[in-house]
Amino acid sequence: MNPLLRLGIFVAERTMGRAAVPARLLAWSPRTALGAGMLEATATHRIPGLGHRQLKLARLTASLTSNCAFCIDMNAHAHREASLSDREVCALRDGTEAAEPGFSVAERLIIAYARGLSSTPLAVEDELLAQMTETFDEHQLVVLAATIASVNYWARFNHGLGVPPAGFGDHCLWLGPQGGDGNSTDIGPVPQLDGADRPDESCRDSRLGLR
Repeated sequence: MNPLLRLGIFVAERTMGRAAVPARLLAWSPRTALGAGMLEATATHRIPGLGHRQLKLARLTASLTSNCAFCIDMNAHAHREASLSDREVCALRDGTEAAEPGFSVAERLIIAYARGLSSTPLAVEDELLAQMTETFDEHQLVVLAATIASVNYWARFNHGLGVPPAGFGDHCLWLGPQGGDGNSTDIGPVPQLDGADRPDESCRDSRLGLR
């Protein structure tokens, strides 16, 4: 493995306290890994008018809409630190945010925008875009669009390679597979990975059989 990639993975796993499976898979293509690393390294977490809570809403909504177990696990983690309550997170998961009084008008627009950009096919209508441009300035709108697009990149990468949740939180609010009633499914506790339990370079992805 490229020494710089090895160092990057080491730092990422030390920071997260668990295996960075997407990073290990990206190491098979160093140029792709470099681009993905730059995308992640330049992610915006706070700008004037858009705080940690609002960008967390964008990331989590995009994760839920794209139904990426790894992304949901990661972006739902530490939601209270972003001033998101358990009830608000569950409302996002269940699509009942309209009945949740804690969301401001601007936050409801962010949720709708993230859902639209993360849907297949894309569903950002002119009316919604007009409301976004009336509510947010150019800087804020570009950051929101880029943040949501970044989550979608990772969601599709993780889906395509069968990357499971990493155990950032005690539970992963993954939307699939859904139960027979079509409702969301909480898949329950996700084991933490540390020490000897953490996959090394010889580990195989259960779906792809990659070394």
